[in-house]
Amino acid sequence: MADETAEVVIVGGGVLGASTAFHLTELGITDVVLLERETLASGSTSKSAGGVRAQFADELNIRIALRSIAELSAFAERVGGEADFVQDGYLFLIDDEADLARFREALALQASFGVPSRELTPDEALAIVPQLDLDGIIAATFCPLDGRATPEAVTTGYADAARRAGARVRQGEPAERIELRDGRIEAVVTPKGRIATGTVVCAAGVWSKDVGALAGVDIPVEGERRRMWFTPTRGPLPARVPLTIDFTTSFYFHGEGPGLAFGGRQLALEEVAEHAARRLPVLADLPIQADWWGYYEMSPDHNAIVGEAEEPSRFLYGTGFSGHGFQQAPAVGEHLAELVAGRTPTIDLSAFDVGRFARGETRRETFVV
Repeated sequence: MADETAEVVIVGGGVLGASTAFHLTELGITDVVLLERETLASGSTSKSAGGVRAQFADELNIRIALRSIAELSAFAERVGGEADFVQDGYLFLIDDEADLARFREALALQASFGVPSRELTPDEALAIVPQLDLDGIIAATFCPLDGRATPEAVTTGYADAARRAGARVRQGEPAERIELRDGRIEAVVTPKGRIATGTVVCAAGVWSKDVGALAGVDIPVEGERRRMWFTPTRGPLPARVPLTIDFTTSFYFHGEGPGLAFGGRQLALEEVAEHAARRLPVLADLPIQADWWGYYEMSPDHNAIVGEAEEPSRFLYGTGFSGHGFQQAPAVGEHLAELVAGRTPTIDLSAFDVGRFARGETRRETFVV
């Protein structure tokens, strides 16, 4: 039996892989196979809080955010399906003078790109979420552009649109080998057969290190587990609750349907509850119905790793988002598609290539929750 062929094989059926497939078809490249070892969005994507924000300290992350927010805002018209994008804002709570100085620098940078983020007094923050206990808080920041979308819906929307345009979406089919010859990709091998191709896009999240190794590419990402809890009611909290973050402790909460979702750096509920009781005391009175965990794929400098390998040629990658993969997937998927197509990228992300670590050109994103 003859090998299957594809112009491009994408490894990873989370939101970034699906976004890349969609953007490739937009550019007229439809001979695409998207491989997902389980089901679409079954990895880190479905465990994401779904947050989307422009409040970053790195210029590139702000530009990515604005591009992604624009696409999510027009998702039904451009992609099809519903992203469930609701712009209730992000509210950062700050209790440290040094952090406040960094936030003020970031606010000035954000403003230079037209982001309407602003500094709030504690009283102004309390007006947004009256149930907060702001003991020790010296300031807050808020941006009305920020919000949340549904990760599974966005992934499905992208994948369905790519499929309608001719892409082949394969679930339950992992990439087992990448065949190379003379510094070039020749094929991807799965349990179901060999797919002859000259281009591979790695969008495998925390598993990108393993996929990179199949092609001899070192991608320095490590998994960091994060857990979330869900309460089916929100008690006295308002109908619109921004994604609220106690920056020092990383305790956060946001509206989730009729209830709330919350989490933090800690994996044990008892540890997260300590911060929750201090900052949102009413949470202690709400029932917990469910919890789940997923991975942040952490890069050494907490910024994305995006680009194309020097060798083998035509091995592209997007990973290492350090908790920001869902929200950056629209713009980064577009970027990877543009690299595949040989187009001038809409946003120059060359500073995020994996070679920066060897060159000593790391660039740290400080606003990581």
